[in-house]
Amino acid sequence: MKIMKLLIVSGLSGSGKSIVLDTLEDCGYYCIDNLPMTLLPGFVSQVMPSDSSTYAKTAIGIDARNQGKSLLCFSEILSSIRKQGIDCEVMFLQADENILLKRYSETRRKHPLSSEKVALKEAIAIEKEVLKTVLNDASIVLDTSRTAVQQLRELVKNQLEKDDEKHLSLQFQSFGFKHGVPLDVDFMFDVRCLPNPYWDASLRGFTGKDAPVIEFLNKSEDAQSLFQDICTFLEKWVNRFDTDNRSYLTIGIGCTGGQHRSVYLVEMLVKHFKKRDLNVILRHRELH
Repeated sequence: MKIMKLLIVSGLSGSGKSIVLDTLEDCGYYCIDNLPMTLLPGFVSQVMPSDSSTYAKTAIGIDARNQGKSLLCFSEILSSIRKQGIDCEVMFLQADENILLKRYSETRRKHPLSSEKVALKEAIAIEKEVLKTVLNDASIVLDTSRTAVQQLRELVKNQLEKDDEKHLSLQFQSFGFKHGVPLDVDFMFDVRCLPNPYWDASLRGFTGKDAPVIEFLNKSEDAQSLFQDICTFLEKWVNRFDTDNRSYLTIGIGCTGGQHRSVYLVEMLVKHFKKRDLNVILRHRELH
């Protein structure tokens, strides 16, 4: 008997939940947005089994419009769903507060928790607090602060492909500290201590994916030593997360601008861990 899959999509308003649900629908998921938490147990126990082909892959959007104390029981409801033999995961989307403020300003949309008495900034703070219980149970956390619509769609599709193989997925992400620290990383490595190709005028226009920068950093003993140290650390601990039923692990590699050193090391790490037959996702945040 095929196991039914339920993906709960939650997160901050303006972080891209609608885009994720649209993408999931394109990928064959039956999608429901803003289902009240009080109806979720009944939907899972009664509606889904009634038509296993329609609801074989279901995605449900849960957000802060759930009022009262309904979200406080999220962990218990999640546990109950899994006891019914349903493969249930939680995807949580978030973004930097300033980015959310900018998005609402540009679109002129109303935040679901804002009102005449509650300003937008206060509504975002309330929403973060309300959704804490959901974030705590999320196995997939995505920071969309610097993610374009098409990038987010690709991230979701990549995750679905990896989920089908039922192993821990590793996402390696390069970024630049000067553009802000990503919110969705589980491990973060600062590689600004390495020689910077930026200060060589002949290398400045290239990235860590280009041969001249690769050759430059291949010659750096510090770069090779740091690469080996990161590999050793991850090889020791990744299996622990896999046995703990964790489905998604994000490793952030940061340099100053996110163009050279971090990109180089992420490319190296992806090649290394792909050889170990692990599910690997690659993302260079600042190259898009």
